[in-house]
Amino acid sequence: MIQAAVFGFGNIGSGVVAVLEENREQIARVIPGGIAVKYILDIRDFPDSPYADRIVHDVDVILNDPEISVVCETMGGKEPAYTFSRRALERGISVCSSNKELVEAFGPKLLAAAAEHHCSYLFEASVGGGIPLITPMLNCLVQEKITEVMGILNGTTNYMLTKMQHCGADYGKVLQEAQELGYAERDPRADVEGHDTGRKIAILSSLMCGKTVRYDEISCEGITKITPEDFVFAAQHGYTIRLLGMSRLQEDAVSVLTAPFLVPEGHPLYGVTDVFNGVLVHGTMVDDVMFYGRGAGKLPTGSAVAADMILASRNIGSTVPIAWSEELMPVVPAGERISAFFIRGDKAQEEAVLKALDGKLEAVWEAEDSLEGDETFALVTKEYREKEIYNALEEISGIRSMIRMLPKEA
Repeated sequence: MIQAAVFGFGNIGSGVVAVLEENREQIARVIPGGIAVKYILDIRDFPDSPYADRIVHDVDVILNDPEISVVCETMGGKEPAYTFSRRALERGISVCSSNKELVEAFGPKLLAAAAEHHCSYLFEASVGGGIPLITPMLNCLVQEKITEVMGILNGTTNYMLTKMQHCGADYGKVLQEAQELGYAERDPRADVEGHDTGRKIAILSSLMCGKTVRYDEISCEGITKITPEDFVFAAQHGYTIRLLGMSRLQEDAVSVLTAPFLVPEGHPLYGVTDVFNGVLVHGTMVDDVMFYGRGAGKLPTGSAVAADMILASRNIGSTVPIAWSEELMPVVPAGERISAFFIRGDKAQEEAVLKALDGKLEAVWEAEDSLEGDETFALVTKEYREKEIYNALEEISGIRSMIRMLPKEA
């Protein structure tokens, strides 16, 4: 039997314990005796919990117990999660984390500490919740040169955009509904402004490159400016709108961003709706591989952490290797990215916009059945350097929406 501990008994931490307890027989098929949670570290007491006798408030109780082989870190934030994780690794205790903020900021340092002390640092649950994604990328696709990763990586914003698409509701209304259902936090900025997706695509980009892609170098645009009118135009021309994290190798740099995109009907991500996530990974030999499932939630995310704990437990005394160095990977400057745009603006400015985009225009989109009273025009551009599009329009007022587009297949 493997003796384990949990750092942080919140939503995810309690989910990990539930998975280990309820699926004990299944786990015992690969770990004789299973994985037993001996300690749960939290600043709070849980007198009504069946695990109340396992609660401790001092991390040293765990770190100084020679029976502990693996811990799961579900505390969130950088500190004290980093300090506790590093101290555990330095004692040869494997750490399995769902903490995307910690992984993005300190992943290479914690991986190096694990290798030095013959244990493992694993973080499947930090991206994609319950979807097996990182482990397949690092193992099943180890033979591939992965050149692109793109996906819907945030269930909250995907739920909100799905409601806007199907119900015609505005941003404020769907945000309130998402908060009432518990999908969005009281302070929703990490989700709706793209920061959550930005950290996740930073992690995936780093694993794709084997070098570090910093979150603070990634352009992050959220969904706060998306309107029902945008969805009307998009739907009439065979598109929907989704918040994507996208990373693409480009010679000796990586082009990476988080932003809303028009996604064409028929694209694998078009049908990813509600709170689900979907990720496309492109390899030079295998082409596109799709990962789909619940990207968040207590039990799905807890299941992913438990899977890492099993993997670490099967490799006691050695390190599960993950190639991710502290060397920085150059990021393509925002203005140098190549994109096509959907542009919507005030009808009075249409002639000025058409003149400014002379030679860059792909088509004007007529609205067959736009919302009542909406006096706007819409058009789409050809693929150009983004700075050329923005520079052409910088002195024109009345631009309501500029949304990037994924190309339709020929």
